[in-house]
Amino acid sequence: MLVTTSLSYALSLALVSKYFQTISANSSDSPFNPRDYAKRTTNCKAVKRDANNQLVDITLSYVDINPSANTTLVMLHGWPSLWSTWSNQIQEFKHDYHLIIPDLRGFGPSTHPDDVKGSGTLYDLVGDLQCIIKDTKVESVVCVGHDWGTAICYEAARSRPDIITGVIGAVVPYIPSAGAYVPIKHLTSAIPKLTYQLFFDGKTAEAVEELNKDMRRTVRATLRTKDSPPPDDYLTSPYSFLDAWGHVEEIPPVPFFTPEEEDYFVEQYQLQGFKNTLQFYTDENRYASWKFAHEQGNHTIPQPVLAILPTDDPVADWVLASRLLHSEDFLPNLTTELLSGAHWVHLENPRRFNKAMRTWLNRYFPSQSGAETLVVDDNYAGHVEGEL
Repeated sequence: MLVTTSLSYALSLALVSKYFQTISANSSDSPFNPRDYAKRTTNCKAVKRDANNQLVDITLSYVDINPSANTTLVMLHGWPSLWSTWSNQIQEFKHDYHLIIPDLRGFGPSTHPDDVKGSGTLYDLVGDLQCIIKDTKVESVVCVGHDWGTAICYEAARSRPDIITGVIGAVVPYIPSAGAYVPIKHLTSAIPKLTYQLFFDGKTAEAVEELNKDMRRTVRATLRTKDSPPPDDYLTSPYSFLDAWGHVEEIPPVPFFTPEEEDYFVEQYQLQGFKNTLQFYTDENRYASWKFAHEQGNHTIPQPVLAILPTDDPVADWVLASRLLHSEDFLPNLTTELLSGAHWVHLENPRRFNKAMRTWLNRYFPSQSGAETLVVDDNYAGHVEGEL
């Protein structure tokens, strides 16, 4: 019994040591500052459909971190977002994986064919992704997405399984194009907080003018958390995106940004405004995206997939949506994790989000950095301390 107890004690000490080594390694990194990261750019071809499908050049911007790592993660943001909203995941994985984090076409300094209605399909954005991957000279990637970035990752995995070896999709479930096309106007009665998309689609120029009028106010209105939510009627108007905030003179700062991060975010949107970022919401782009995948017919994604769904997103119950869409039927290697948090769960609940990512990556795409990776449980330290 004494030998067993001593061995258990020694093992506990070793585990505690390993735990604090991990915490120390993470805490040695300075706080995230997007200005510390140099951006690369590459020129890519794009179709401008409002000019007789003219082929034009666009310039895409991305951050490239730890390119010598064996496995590459490409991280795709949604709307309204930027590369820098992957801050917590960059801090977590930058020593173990090669990270490629772009600004999508039309966002920040990444340019656009300037045809918001018809030149922003999912397959256009998959083409941009291929162009960036080619520029970095890697052969395959795990695609990590949030919001519309998740939709791009799923379409990339479906259409280019030779390049996309796995998907981590946050918030939005896989929406297969196996069935008939459904316009947003037919969904708003069931999901009222998709109604703002009617404004973005039907009155795009008016929506852009409203969003651009006070960019900091737009950013603060949109990037909220479970504990600092928007008004209850936010997103429910087909005539305005921001009217629900009309009674609030000054919207509180973004809860999960430092002042420096918020300043950077606003500055990046001031480069081009919101105009071409609304590409995701136009019926022309949505229908073309559906048609492209529907006619190809290969709706099943056989690669490993991790779906991370928030339980408190004011937009929709994504767990229920996933069931109604029969997403699991098309994802034979699906792992689903539910996390407390609203729409920006990777920023609001980063520790649990990163833990879910790390556990899944260790299973399917382990780091080849040479260092063992410890997945830290939230209660682990207290548990070991109690044992001692």
